[in-house]
Amino acid sequence: MAFLARFFGPRLPRDPDLARRLEAWLALPEANVKDALRASRYVVVDVETTGLDLGRDRLIAIGACAVENGQAVLADSFEIVLRQDKVSSKDNILIHGIGGEAQREGVEPVEALVGFLEFLGKSPLVAFHVTFDQTMIKRAVKEYLGFEFKHPWLDLAYVMPGLMPEYARRYRALDDWSGHFRIGNFARHSALADALATAQLLLCALPLAEAKRSRHYADLMDLEKAQRWVSWSG
Repeated sequence: MAFLARFFGPRLPRDPDLARRLEAWLALPEANVKDALRASRYVVVDVETTGLDLGRDRLIAIGACAVENGQAVLADSFEIVLRQDKVSSKDNILIHGIGGEAQREGVEPVEALVGFLEFLGKSPLVAFHVTFDQTMIKRAVKEYLGFEFKHPWLDLAYVMPGLMPEYARRYRALDDWSGHFRIGNFARHSALADALATAQLLLCALPLAEAKRSRHYADLMDLEKAQRWVSWSG
């Protein structure tokens, strides 16, 4: 376990099986963000939380769907509820629909996060408004697994305006872009349903990106950075 010791603080999983699984994930080679867009696997993710405070609220659920070889792979999806010591408020439950009993009987956070990492592998991540999802997952990984979760992320909230600048001022939310492309959502504010909708939006982005000679995930990361600069300077 010397390899693990270089990464973990005092919250190293005590369960030997979880420790072994986590060690296997850490040993995986990093993703190549220069692979062709349609020849890669991406994981589109969304989370549900106890609220919108990045500093105090807790991660309740993770939903994720893989996009591989230019297709959303519904069979390659992931959804999990993390057990909560304290159930979130009634108003919060009305938003995501994860009731008190489901929260109390969720999967232990360490096991849930290891399961998510195994599903992810080292595939690059995609989300809509990355900052929230990224922050909540990073906080949970740090708290329960004891290491800094450093991973490539792509934010479609900036990529889409970069690909379709004529809509940049009109479309801000996932619902705006979903409406434009007629993407359905079977359960808005469900982590998995929102991840699936975002995955479909990614599929709409791929041919637009290729038409602009963006052929790799890294190219879209550059486009995102440029669009962030445009947004900030505007």
